[in-house]
Amino acid sequence: MRKTYKKLTYADRQIIERMIKEEATPKELAAATGVHVATIYRELERGGKPYKAEDAQRTLFV
Repeated sequence: MRKTYKKLTYADRQIIERMIKEEATPKELAAATGVHVATIYRELERGGKPYKAEDAQRTLFV
């Protein structure tokens, strides 16, 4: 059976931003959003330092 994939939504990105401020680990972020840890690492690269959900969302449409 093939695994289904989930795309991160803006709401997921806001959760990631909030949890990062609380110093959550990538593994905890993945569990909270329902995606693979590798997706979180890619997302953290996309969102910049410090991570901002709005910046990460904006890069999808540039």
